[in-house]
Amino acid sequence: MKIISRYLLKEVFVNVLLIMLALIAMFSFFNLIQELESLGKGSYGLSKVLLFVLLSAPGHVYDVMPVAVLIGCMMSLGQFARNSELVVLRVSGVSVFNIAILLLKVGLVFTILTFLVGELITPLSEKTARRMRIKATDSVIAQDFRSGLWVKDGNSFVNVEDVLPDATLLNIHIYEFDKSFKLRMISNAKSGQFENDTWNLKSVSKTYFDKDSSHIEQSAEAKWRSLIRPELLNVLLVLPERMSAWNLYSYIKHLSNNKQKTTRYEVAIWGKLIYPLACMVMVMLALPFGFIQQRATSTNSKILLGIMLGVMYQILNRVFVHLGLLNDWPPLFSAITPTILFLVAGLTMLYYVERK
Repeated sequence: MKIISRYLLKEVFVNVLLIMLALIAMFSFFNLIQELESLGKGSYGLSKVLLFVLLSAPGHVYDVMPVAVLIGCMMSLGQFARNSELVVLRVSGVSVFNIAILLLKVGLVFTILTFLVGELITPLSEKTARRMRIKATDSVIAQDFRSGLWVKDGNSFVNVEDVLPDATLLNIHIYEFDKSFKLRMISNAKSGQFENDTWNLKSVSKTYFDKDSSHIEQSAEAKWRSLIRPELLNVLLVLPERMSAWNLYSYIKHLSNNKQKTTRYEVAIWGKLIYPLACMVMVMLALPFGFIQQRATSTNSKILLGIMLGVMYQILNRVFVHLGLLNDWPPLFSAITPTILFLVAGLTMLYYVERK
């Protein structure tokens, strides 16, 4: 049994790695074509374009891992079926359940790898790539509003017109209210940098509002203590799905403390925890196809079917995220439903295969 285990695990593992490398190469090529449109802007030369594509690769690893596991397993099982190896294994007393346990070991390895890449490598590489690109093209971080970034900070509302890649804030406007929500002060600053747990503001103008009058104070520098931290600004550089679970948790906590909506980021953090388990689910989904029409179905057909199922899984993930946000579904439900559906489909097909 040990010889059989080593043989199966080796074949499946190699095929999954080959499929994963092929998918990463394909998406990196598409990235390169897209980035070539910005070639020559500022100091964004070919070397930096290639560096950006390279730094974006870990994000593709995270995205394609479950799909690679699905296609790799289906391709391996197709090869075993074409060579009648699955028939020999079953005649020798190896059940479908035993084969499933062996393949789940491969799924577990890639589950752990997906989690580590998504938590430790992707957030850092994505942030580095975005900052490098923005700096090279002499740009600033894009905002959702023309007026810039708006953040609630306790009893204050903060407007930052531009954020530089090094987290320097430009053209800052702070609207401070008292407990009865009456405007108490407006502070304007040309720039701000974070040092020693405080923001150092430059060229500061403060307008104080009293009951019947107002007065203005000017200063070259001022200290500003705020709940806003540079790491919270990572949300402007990296998509929530590419952020680490810890950074998502910190940002959710910040939004909750300021009584702001957190659903988008709660869905993302649940997705970060559940998505790696999709590798295990894909193994269970791929296994029945090794026993269905074993000799009639070609390996190429199974690869195509695997790609279609993988694309369907990614689409379902996106659809449930947006439907959850629109209908205010529980974040866990939005994040886990596609994975549960594919798991149920795999187990159902596996049950009927085992009964044959």
